[in-house]
Amino acid sequence: MKNYLSFESDIKNLETELDKLKDPYNKEEGISEVDTSKISKTQNELNSKLKEIYSNLDPWQITLVARHEDRPKSKYFIDNLFEDFISLSGDRYYGEDKSVLAGFAKFNGNSVLVIGQEKGDNLESRIERNFGMMRPEGYRKTIRLMQLANKFNIPIISFIDTPGAYPGVGAEERGQAEAIAKSIENCMQLTVPTIAIVIGEGGSGGAIALASSSKVIMLENAIYSVISPEGCATILWRDPKKMLDAAKAMKLSAKDLLELKVIDEIIPEPVGGAHRDKDTILENVKDSIQKNLNIFNQMTREEIFEQRKSKFLKIGRDKGFMDNSTELSSLNENKDNNVNNLLSNLKNSKKIQIGLGVLVISVIIALAFIL
Repeated sequence: MKNYLSFESDIKNLETELDKLKDPYNKEEGISEVDTSKISKTQNELNSKLKEIYSNLDPWQITLVARHEDRPKSKYFIDNLFEDFISLSGDRYYGEDKSVLAGFAKFNGNSVLVIGQEKGDNLESRIERNFGMMRPEGYRKTIRLMQLANKFNIPIISFIDTPGAYPGVGAEERGQAEAIAKSIENCMQLTVPTIAIVIGEGGSGGAIALASSSKVIMLENAIYSVISPEGCATILWRDPKKMLDAAKAMKLSAKDLLELKVIDEIIPEPVGGAHRDKDTILENVKDSIQKNLNIFNQMTREEIFEQRKSKFLKIGRDKGFMDNSTELSSLNENKDNNVNNLLSNLKNSKKIQIGLGVLVISVIIALAFIL
């Protein structure tokens, strides 16, 4: 049984009609002749409707597509893109976290470390996988394996799909925030190529803990944000129903994030979303991974590290205090002094001191809600 989103009623009606036309046993009088011309006409109507709807999705509708229960999950990509995948378990501190799959595999004959946040395909597996929400032991497992991959110069490929890190009491007691921070720090220190692909939801610190990568890539209808639209609307307006306003304000779509240079690439999806043609999206993801791995094959380990550092330092600079961000790739002592002088001058202004204070307080309050 197909699952349809709230804005797909016309598509549902057309597909239901198409299925009836293709079924020779649909008529009451028994077997009937299939009307191929009508089938062709209905199929064309369906294709046109899909293009019309999916070319005009608003940010909230994109969020719904990103969360679609039939959307291909990390396990699907791991099973179909990689060979000889060996799943590794445990963080060597507490236990195993089944919300993240991790292990070494072969991609086009080369060794890679694969990490995938897995939501599950049905109710039973979703409960087992904790709906893709990782616990501290999950992050510590991935840290352990990333350090091992770095030791042996093996590229790392991560599939991001989570509403956020698990906020349970047990997770907090075992150091959830510290585990996320350590994971981000570890990702930034690696000297091997790291590619993160947001295939569905990229939510909060739970996503960025694994997505602090050399290349951050998103599927066309994926989302990537600091908090869910419902959570943002609840905090800002005390009304979770204002999720459309929140989704628009947060710029969580792939198109917006590419424009802001938060991500590096968008992988196109079939018309109607990745769940409608999994073979096509599989081929598109495979091509993107190979293309980006080829780029890093020409770079030394030091250059890979510098590229990742510069990439994150540049985010937001074009519309910030600095006029030119092109020279950030080789920060030296003079440039560091220039930045320090700029910050020193800013702090001398009482108005900006007040503004910075309000900003710090706002960030602390926001983190309190998020974590």
